[in-house]
Amino acid sequence: MSKRYNKSLAKVDRHKLYEIKEALELAKETATANFDETIEVSVKLGIDTTKNDQQVRGAVVLPKGTGKEVKVIVFAQGEKVKEAESAGAEVVGGEELAERIQEGWLDFDVVVATPDMMSVVGKLGPILGPKGLMPNPKVGTVTFEVEQAVKDIKAGKVEYRADKGSNIHLPLGKDNFDVEDLYENFRTALETIVKARPATAKGRYLLNIAVSSTMGPGIKIDPQAIINMIG
Repeated sequence: MSKRYNKSLAKVDRHKLYEIKEALELAKETATANFDETIEVSVKLGIDTTKNDQQVRGAVVLPKGTGKEVKVIVFAQGEKVKEAESAGAEVVGGEELAERIQEGWLDFDVVVATPDMMSVVGKLGPILGPKGLMPNPKVGTVTFEVEQAVKDIKAGKVEYRADKGSNIHLPLGKDNFDVEDLYENFRTALETIVKARPATAKGRYLLNIAVSSTMGPGIKIDPQAIINMIG
């Protein structure tokens, strides 16, 4: 571990469960890299991801944004092209856009597609799939409401998905955000994850919650604080 990391680690009580705003303030304080670090929340869920009915996946619009400029491309045709362009999509197209991607162009963060364009996008599965860029109706990136989809993504919509270890990782903003703004994003993210609880998941759902900066140590949050926050 670097001296910088150890110095940050020394500020964190590894045995303490912090209040939410206290943890977020500490995450900001331990973000000491020479770039704007992302403040992230990690949640360990009490689910069995080997069961199809216990998959937790979706998307949430963070009210204070992510602090990141997101490049969105859209596969659309007809009147939906103008909708996507007016909403701020960087590139809108069809077969020619698919060919550009097949030739190696990947300078974008999110792909949106109208349902009638999925036959074109489907061919890009081997390229987009491994990078987590394949449009999916479950997270609102396969839709005819392209204008709203692009606006939501630009405003701070992020996808979440429990991994094989039942963990979800979500950005809350940058280390230059105010604690109150990070808190608002945290609240929205946790409320969304709690609402996504599978009906078949038994016992405790939120097992462990921690926040951290990109290069900083994890700071554990008291689960009771989450219960008090959500109500």
